[in-house]
Amino acid sequence: MPEIILTNVTKRYGDFYAVDNLNLKIDDRSFITLLGPSGCGKTTTLRMIAGLETPTSGKITINGETVFDSETGVNIPASKRHVGFLFQNYALWPHMTVYKNITFGLQNVKEEMKVYAENAKTDARIAEVLKQSDKIKAAILSAIDKKGNLNLDKALLAIVDTFKISMISAKKIYEFAKNIYNGDEFHEKALVESTKYEELSDKEIQDYETKGYEVNDAYELVKDGEVVVKDRKLTKEEIDLKVRHVARVVKIGEFMDRYPSELSGGQQQRVAIARTLAPGPKVLFMDEPLSNLDAKLRLEMRGELKRLHLDTNSTFVYVTHDQLEAMTLATKICLINNGVLQQYDAPLDVYKKPNNLFVADFVGNPAINFLEVKATQVGQEIKMKLFDEVDATFIPNTYVDLEKIKEENRIIDKEEKEKAEELSKDKKYIEKVNSDKMFNFHINTVSGEEDSNDEIEISDDEYVIGIRPEFLRIDSEGKLESEIYNALPAGMETTVKLRIGKYILTSVIFGGVDYKIGAKAHIDIVGKEIALFDRKSQKLISLGRIKID
Repeated sequence: MPEIILTNVTKRYGDFYAVDNLNLKIDDRSFITLLGPSGCGKTTTLRMIAGLETPTSGKITINGETVFDSETGVNIPASKRHVGFLFQNYALWPHMTVYKNITFGLQNVKEEMKVYAENAKTDARIAEVLKQSDKIKAAILSAIDKKGNLNLDKALLAIVDTFKISMISAKKIYEFAKNIYNGDEFHEKALVESTKYEELSDKEIQDYETKGYEVNDAYELVKDGEVVVKDRKLTKEEIDLKVRHVARVVKIGEFMDRYPSELSGGQQQRVAIARTLAPGPKVLFMDEPLSNLDAKLRLEMRGELKRLHLDTNSTFVYVTHDQLEAMTLATKICLINNGVLQQYDAPLDVYKKPNNLFVADFVGNPAINFLEVKATQVGQEIKMKLFDEVDATFIPNTYVDLEKIKEENRIIDKEEKEKAEELSKDKKYIEKVNSDKMFNFHINTVSGEEDSNDEIEISDDEYVIGIRPEFLRIDSEGKLESEIYNALPAGMETTVKLRIGKYILTSVIFGGVDYKIGAKAHIDIVGKEIALFDRKSQKLISLGRIKID
């Protein structure tokens, strides 16, 4: 499986930048989710990697091979990139059975492939299976119902899945075993039949040798010391083996003769996944594939996709705007806003240590609580007032120098402005009409949300505190007095809205607890993962804890 690298990739439509100078490395066998609000550029990114969209500039490599390079003019088509694409719409052929839906693409594959002594290989495999008569018997017996009736389709499928062979081979084995599998002489007769298939396989190999070929242990044809390769289509045996393999992986073996209209939404989704996996793509791309399912089925399919990722040992790249989906599925989240990469980290790192205010706000449900504060540094501690009147101290987990950070931010701002001015002098440069703006975060109050963009000037001593709902604990010994503004018990947890002065905070209390609206409640701010953001740059300064003075 490949590593995917995007270098300075930009996609522009006129003066609208769908993706703006994206640099990304997707590791082998990882499960990456491209996350962000609608229109942020995640699907465009996916389509550019897959070859369905041509970047304006930049370079993309898959498994060390350059598939796109704006400077050299390389642009390998999607059909040659060996990637699979699973769309939001399953796009199954309604007039075809599940089996034909999966095989449709395989039948059209024609490329350079090794040539096998296929009949010899198949007969040798049947010979191996016939030596395991006890397993053949068990497979057939598993298809007998409580009334003693044998289900032929189930018996054949059991043989296919037990021995990982094609249905063509399974039918030959069943035809031999159907009347004698329960007899005392079944084992001896199976060994005799096995010998016949071994002899047949040997004869077929000899036929190739008389034609000047060698047949190696993998049943590949060898000529002059080299494995024979030619431009060819897949054989019926190869197609069936691929179909049966992916059917086992996604658990749809029993549905092969059904039509899409006879399947549930989850089953149709599995068929679409099987069809995508059948050609053996290097990478599997998925564009919001679960959005058409109901909530319960979506949850179930998330688990199936995670299992599928492990079973296939493949690289998955998955587009979603659902942050819970991204958190539960991904090994890494690539969070994008307005075409610009905001953070690329493991899900819990994105949640616990967000790069900026946008990331903190976008990831997490219920959403993070933001509080604007004015703060001054006293030694290793940062003094501030919460809720306009409560004296508090922010104690960072590691020492920070606020003045130094402010100076570094000023230098970065200056460099970015100079870079933008220099870029604007280039005649080829097209100014970004969807220019990047400061994230408009909100402070929840009794009278509604206070808009951060309402402020005209921001002073150097202004900061933002971010408190996740789980870090607000209701405790009779708590130092902050509040009022229960709202309570939403959900059985496993209760979401509580707390009022302190004009401010409304969200807390999550785990367990089946309910609270009376209007009741007084004491709360504490707990944990060492309270976030301190710079108000001007909106970047994370530090994580730490808050002490109420």
